[in-house]
Amino acid sequence: MSFAIITGASQGIGKAIAYKLLSQGFSIAVCARSKEQLAATVAEWRLQFPSAQIVSFNADLSLPEGVNAFADEVLAKFPRIDLLVNNAGAFQPGALLYEDEGLLEKMIGVNLYSAYRLSRSILPVMIQQGSGHVFNMCSVASLKAYPNGGSYSVSKYALLGFTDNLREELRPHNIKVTAICPGATWSPSWEGSGVAQERIMEAADIANMLWATYCLSPQAVTETIVMRPAKGDL
Repeated sequence: MSFAIITGASQGIGKAIAYKLLSQGFSIAVCARSKEQLAATVAEWRLQFPSAQIVSFNADLSLPEGVNAFADEVLAKFPRIDLLVNNAGAFQPGALLYEDEGLLEKMIGVNLYSAYRLSRSILPVMIQQGSGHVFNMCSVASLKAYPNGGSYSVSKYALLGFTDNLREELRPHNIKVTAICPGATWSPSWEGSGVAQERIMEAADIANMLWATYCLSPQAVTETIVMRPAKGDL
């Protein structure tokens, strides 16, 4: 039995990744801020994958106490951790000079500190095992500044930097670290935007790429994955 943690798993990319891992025989631990949405999603999975162990936890990972509570729950129930997917995040556009005061702190809290704190809680288990794989959900906004990217883009640049540094630290411990940098990917947040669903990537595309990367030989690691809609960024 293999065990994975996926944050922000009640919709979009996180939900697709959780479903993919369940379909491959994993037991999973998932969390999200929306208690009702997470409960409904987990109920679906338990019907589809009755033999899988699913740990579900409602938490705001922008807060240290949320991270700590989730990590404690997982470590109490899972005997090992094979895969950690730091997917929890938030998007809010803005110009650095004119966006609301406090937005940078909010974006850093959700998009960077959640991954930083959870990794620090979980990685000692992987180090003790001598194996594991960490995926951090970055963005094309981690790679190139764009108009109205503001604090969101800054936080995603920071997450990519964290990912690169973490990889170097974990190489001696046989733990792989991969940054996934997707462009526009369909999720409920796109509904009502006026953008056609077929114009952008499916969340399952990201999940399939993560799985292919995870399945590489032990001596190979994909460090950074960049994915965009075939017709380019919006």
